[in-house]
Amino acid sequence: MNYPFAALVGQDTLKQALLLCAVNPTLGGVLLRGDKGTAKTTAVRGLADVLPPLLAVPGCPFNCEPGQPADLCPACHRPAAVAQELAAPFVNLPLGATEDRVLGSLDLEGLLADRQKKLQPGLLAAAHRGVLYIDEVNLLPDHLVDVLLDAAATGRSTVQREGLAVSHPAQFTLIGTMNPEEGNLRPQFLDRFGLMVDVAAPRDVAERTEVVRRRIAFERDPVAFQAHWQPAQAAVQQQIRAAQQLLPTVQLPEGLLTLISQLCTELGVASLRADIVLYKTALTLAALAGRATVTAADVRRAAELALAHRRRAQPFDSPGLPSEALNELMQQVPDTPAAVPQSPAPVSDLAQPSTTPSAPENAAPVEEEAPAGASQDVAPEQVFAAGLAAPTRPLAVEAAPPEAPRTGRATGPRGARVPAARGHYVRAVPDRAPSELALEATVRQAVLRDPATAHITRDDLHQKVRRGKTGTFLLLVVDASGSMSAHRRMEAVKGAVLGLLTEAYQQRDTVAVIAFRGIEAQVLLPPTRSVAVAEEALRALPTGGRTPLPHALQLAAQLLGRADYSTDLQPLLVLLSDGKANVPLPGGGDAGQQTQQLAAQLRTLRVPTLVLDTDTGYLRLGKAAELAAALGAQYLPLDELSAASLTNAILTISSQALT
Repeated sequence: MNYPFAALVGQDTLKQALLLCAVNPTLGGVLLRGDKGTAKTTAVRGLADVLPPLLAVPGCPFNCEPGQPADLCPACHRPAAVAQELAAPFVNLPLGATEDRVLGSLDLEGLLADRQKKLQPGLLAAAHRGVLYIDEVNLLPDHLVDVLLDAAATGRSTVQREGLAVSHPAQFTLIGTMNPEEGNLRPQFLDRFGLMVDVAAPRDVAERTEVVRRRIAFERDPVAFQAHWQPAQAAVQQQIRAAQQLLPTVQLPEGLLTLISQLCTELGVASLRADIVLYKTALTLAALAGRATVTAADVRRAAELALAHRRRAQPFDSPGLPSEALNELMQQVPDTPAAVPQSPAPVSDLAQPSTTPSAPENAAPVEEEAPAGASQDVAPEQVFAAGLAAPTRPLAVEAAPPEAPRTGRATGPRGARVPAARGHYVRAVPDRAPSELALEATVRQAVLRDPATAHITRDDLHQKVRRGKTGTFLLLVVDASGSMSAHRRMEAVKGAVLGLLTEAYQQRDTVAVIAFRGIEAQVLLPPTRSVAVAEEALRALPTGGRTPLPHALQLAAQLLGRADYSTDLQPLLVLLSDGKANVPLPGGGDAGQQTQQLAAQLRTLRVPTLVLDTDTGYLRLGKAAELAAALGAQYLPLDELSAASLTNAILTISSQALT
């Protein structure tokens, strides 16, 4: 039983975006971003209960439009087929769904009974003329994203497999929810969402109290709670009906159409889809408000919903609109300047990339308390900006050492598709002893061989062939201690790491970052695809203090030793350090000896490793080379240290060591 949509407390922007999609399915749906526990899923599921019913033939598997049945629909082609008012489709697409379940597959019952190849409709057919909801949409496998992109672009679902070649309408409102901490969407997929809302928990104490009060009342007696809110639910449904009827008659003045194009141009939105969605959203806002004419206020509100996620020019740019620029552009409307509401800045404005400047040379240093017996002769903490990782000629780096082979993992270039035990099911091949039976292909072969009995023999058996995309678990261990505090060196290191994170973003790699400085190391970013969090943390990462290298190696061993990352992904360890260590593990001891011992333990994990020696001083102690030897890693001294050279070195080892 869903929580009533009308009972939601606050979250006006969230509710408005969902209502807009209910009124006008051609908007392209909405993406709801926000932290866990902010009522995203509750609101979407509540929307299902206020969607107006639609006319369809009972039992129709394709939800055909009355009078426009799909060619392969058995229900709508019956002589006695009569359309009735039925609940609007609301389909939940699970993250673990197979492509066959989404697109449809061969109907085995029809094949056996009628000796004819028929389509068993999938989730796209069930969602036609309704809502397709994906929770944690940013975690959706790439092969399902490709399917949705194709359906969203054409409005049809096409099945070409198992001897089938069929197509049917698949026009649905796509609603997705996600937590940005878990990673981002592919740019092509992100642009397919017409609207986007950044959802945050309410900050008002009274509002939060009311949220808890209503939720407890719902859990105590759901039936009574729904009955109490039924009149409000009916009012919301009637509002949607009225807006749907009014929408075709809503007019937009020519001057506001010019304003829409001007907004998209001035705000740096490249996608032309933005202009169209902005136009449709403004019309729908007016219809939802019961007006037949669009106002400048509608255009401004539509811009907040339709443009924020289309302004991202770089991988780490946070979606959002600059309120000041939007207000300035809206004030240029000569006829209705006062009609533009000065609404509060959207949450996305608070998530702009950090622009922390480099600390001035005369800034007051921040000293850390040294542990007993440690030297006080360390550099003060400072925050340096990141250098530019400009493209240069890749440096020559040898392949992974023979004593560190990777066994039991797929090999190949990063991002390459390789045969896998899991992944996208692409085809079936004959196999008398299959490890994964391709049932449809097996039955089809038996029917084609013996239509009378369809008796399956061992010669009919088929093996499923899957293709999986190789992934990389990239662990960056960054020295941020006082020994790295020289301005040029730390700028280069930060620039190199950020350049590598950009590459990881494009390759959809899993990334983790460990930084060590002061008295301990810390996992700056746990293993995740959300590299934007690492980017923000690295820019503000202070440099200075002592060098707890043993603790950093200990954390690296713990992360690399986890079964889920060492088995499913190809690991790659990149250590950026001069190799010096002066802070032992908790409990004391010799930091240098502990470094060598932990390096030897890491070597047993057989993980391809690159040590980048960031020591460029006049007198070098060779500590990084000793560390690389203990790790069994490739060692790369960089005489001309720069963000570009570091980035090229890391990208070279990441491509060669994994082939």
